[in-house]
Amino acid sequence: MKQKMDEPFQNQEPSDARAEDARGLRVLRLIEHLASASQPMTLSQLAFRMQIPKATMMRTLDNLERHGYVLRTPVDRGYIPGAAATSLAVTALRNNAFIRACRATLGKLVGLTGETCNVTMQEGNVVVYVDRVETDEPLRLHLLPGTRAPIHCTASGKLFLSRLTLLEQRRLLSMMPLKRLTPKTITDPALLEAELHRIAKRGIGIDDQEFVLGMVAIAVPICAADGRILAAVACHAPVARKSVDQLMDYIPKLEEAGLKLRPVLAT
Repeated sequence: MKQKMDEPFQNQEPSDARAEDARGLRVLRLIEHLASASQPMTLSQLAFRMQIPKATMMRTLDNLERHGYVLRTPVDRGYIPGAAATSLAVTALRNNAFIRACRATLGKLVGLTGETCNVTMQEGNVVVYVDRVETDEPLRLHLLPGTRAPIHCTASGKLFLSRLTLLEQRRLLSMMPLKRLTPKTITDPALLEAELHRIAKRGIGIDDQEFVLGMVAIAVPICAADGRILAAVACHAPVARKSVDQLMDYIPKLEEAGLKLRPVLAT
C-alpha cells in the first residue's frame, strides 16, 4: 500500500522547480519581445503583452537591468536589450557553421579588395567585430574578433545609427559621450545628425579617419527579409594605400558578401 501511495509522486516535478522553469521561460520571452520591438517598450506594455502583473514585471526588469540584459532609456523610461543580451546573441552566432561561412566569405572579399574585411554587429552604443579576416599587407589596423569600437565614429556604427529614427538616434547618443578620437571625429550632435542623414540616403557607412587617424573604411548592411539590419560587412584600409573613393568601388563586392551571409545570420 505504501508503494502505491508513493507512486503518483515519483514522476512529479517539485513545485519550486516548475516555478523556476516558468521564471526562466518568462525571461526568455521578455528578451524576445524587446529584441523584436522597433521602439523601446515600457513596463506597462510588457506587462500587458506578457499578461504578468506590473509588480512582477518590475522585479524581473530590475534584476535583468542589474545584470546588463536590459537597458532603461532615460527619455521615455522604456526598455531595450542590454549589452549582455547582445553579447549572448553574438556568442550564439559565433558557432562553427557561422564562423566557417564568415571566414570563407570574408577571405574571398579580402582577396578581391586586398584589404581587411569584417562582419560587425551593434551592441548597445558600441560596435562588435564578430569576425574579421586581415589583409597580408604589413600596414594594417589589427583588431581581434570580439573587439568593441565606438558607434559614432566607425563606418559600421554610423550605418547602424542611420537606420534608427531621429528620436532613437538622439536617445542612444544621449547615453554616451561623443569622444573625439581623431581631429576628424564628429562630436557635434547636429553635425553627426546631418552625417547620419547622408548615410541613410546613400545606404553606405563611411569612416574617413574618424576612428583611427590614417585609416578609412566603408560598410554595407546585411538586412533581414523585412528590411531590419542584422549586421554589416566592412572594409578597412590605410590612406597610404586606398582612399574612401577607392574603397567605394568595392561596394558591389561587399553587398554580394552580405547576401551570402544573410541566410546564416537570419536563422
